[in-house]
Amino acid sequence: MEKTKKEIVIIGLILLMVIALIGVSYAAFRFTGEGTKVNSITTGSITMTYEETDNTISLNGALPTTDATGKKRLTEGEYFDFTVSSKIAGDVNINYEISAKDVTTSDRKIDGSNIKLYLTRLTDDGEEELMTPEVYNEETNANNFTGRPSGEMSLYTSSMNSSESNRYRIRMWVDEDYNPQGDGGNLQFSVQINVYGLDGNPEDLLPTVSEKLLASNLGDGSTYDDGVDTFITGEDPNNYIWYSGKLWRAVSVNNEAKTTKLVTQWNISAITYNPSNQTNFEGSYMEDWLNDTSVDGFLGNLRDYENFVVTDAVWDATLDATSLGSITRPNGTTTVSKAVGLLNIYEYQSSNNGEKNGYLNNGLNWWTLTPNSSSVVRVVYYNGDASSSTPTYSNGVRPSINLKSSVLIVDGNGTIDNPYRLEGDNDTSLSGTLLSSRYSGEYVRFGHDENNLYRIVSHETSGLTKITSAEPLKNSGTFITSAFGSSNSEVNYSTNSVIGTFLNGEYLTNYVGNAYSDMIEDSTTWYLGTVGSSDSYKLAKYTDTNMSSTVSTTTNAKVGLLRMGELMAGQFDRYGNNTSYWTLTPYSKYIVRYVTIYGGANYGAPTRSNGVRPSINLKSNVQITSGTGVKSDPFVISLGS
Repeated sequence: MEKTKKEIVIIGLILLMVIALIGVSYAAFRFTGEGTKVNSITTGSITMTYEETDNTISLNGALPTTDATGKKRLTEGEYFDFTVSSKIAGDVNINYEISAKDVTTSDRKIDGSNIKLYLTRLTDDGEEELMTPEVYNEETNANNFTGRPSGEMSLYTSSMNSSESNRYRIRMWVDEDYNPQGDGGNLQFSVQINVYGLDGNPEDLLPTVSEKLLASNLGDGSTYDDGVDTFITGEDPNNYIWYSGKLWRAVSVNNEAKTTKLVTQWNISAITYNPSNQTNFEGSYMEDWLNDTSVDGFLGNLRDYENFVVTDAVWDATLDATSLGSITRPNGTTTVSKAVGLLNIYEYQSSNNGEKNGYLNNGLNWWTLTPNSSSVVRVVYYNGDASSSTPTYSNGVRPSINLKSSVLIVDGNGTIDNPYRLEGDNDTSLSGTLLSSRYSGEYVRFGHDENNLYRIVSHETSGLTKITSAEPLKNSGTFITSAFGSSNSEVNYSTNSVIGTFLNGEYLTNYVGNAYSDMIEDSTTWYLGTVGSSDSYKLAKYTDTNMSSTVSTTTNAKVGLLRMGELMAGQFDRYGNNTSYWTLTPYSKYIVRYVTIYGGANYGAPTRSNGVRPSINLKSNVQITSGTGVKSDPFVISLGS
């Protein structure tokens, strides 16, 4: 059949292009494309064209198809190619959207939930995936930025502001999970492919976080709607988000407010929840730590948190001793309004239908918001069990926040290697930027070989940037260990202690090198306050919980360690892939705090061996030369003038 070419122009800057009618007939299984004549009108400013390469497509075979097979079909008649091109004069941007509309007329219709669609863009290098295979699913709301009405499936959105041409390929098949037994055969399903466009800003096309999560393919994940929140479920769904130097998981979307609850993937620190027999979140050490806006506090180190975070979010801390799998939504008996909280045990259960191997099981021990009784608080263990712990113990902290409904996604696909990036937190051109302007958790290239990845902790000393190794030091792939001191009374860190001598000597020479060592401030203050079993984390640095003054027990050194409860003093890999490591903080006159392999904090004699995780303060003139601060692309730094 002779190729047909059709041309259409935006009238009043509104475009609707009916490209083709595509149909699937199950059993006879015909896949056809029928061209539809569209009038061509020229306004003199914008012209868009499309081409049909063939108007009839046939598939042979009646069985449902796997995604892997459907995505690769290239036999003539098994796919449909078309081109969308534009000729735009003037300073005009067009936001456009390709969609599919169910136009099946047969009484013998297969349900759209059994039909997969897959759209790619054809490039000189092959096919670029624009969407993962998704079942036919109509949007309930219109897109006012492209002109797409409700009742159609959105396949792809983009924008253009100059003359360009893009080739697309669409495939459609019956989902492999469809069981044809007893359907009677000869079922049909047809879609009409449409393109809509409106003038506007490219930013208008960006989805909000909630829109993206609820509309996207979550990989092995799914959703569960309890009538109040829609939870993301599964073992490892595509719900990773990178924000303010930390990797987060999207847990749920509130059905009414469209806010999105996040929790950090890893334990950011480890602290005591509260004194003995005090399981309340309100007024607790935990509430203080999470909402601390001081120079080294968690909330104070979140990037522009007023623009991203719901600061008056409601956290339900109602007591619940029910077994995992039988927990019901808390009734709001005990709530707290704060910017940052923790997940409660119901939210943990909802992430994987009460199973222990869901994505919220990060292989570490961590606090939840839920008291189990008046004396213990519920904790998720490294194996996924929901247990409980006295509030005086120091488990891991996984902060949780609610993103505002207006926060937009600008990049990423939600996987661990390419997490979603948020508008306002996706810097790409940072060469010449001072490192002291960056955020806690961002990655920095520093030092030699396998020990050359560090993370920003805070800017505790004005103008300086405190960093720590991303993991404890290794030698040929094995974590090195060291005693803290030479005797049980050596609990105060100094350049003369066993670990201090190593860090301010051999470490600088063999693990860092002269070029990087020159970037380190020669001598800074390290706080050595004691934190006992029922004490607040604040006593590691301050004389009291009001932070009225810093402790008098300090030391000056070029290299030190993290304090108990300090940012980044947690674990960032699962139990079995990490090691315990020393902190600066004494527990008593004869015992020192360390971070355990389970992500909590414990204590031991200074003569025992633990891993070594150095911390240093970089000079105020250290600047970024390249990189974006994520793990796969850390900041590369140099000394500025």
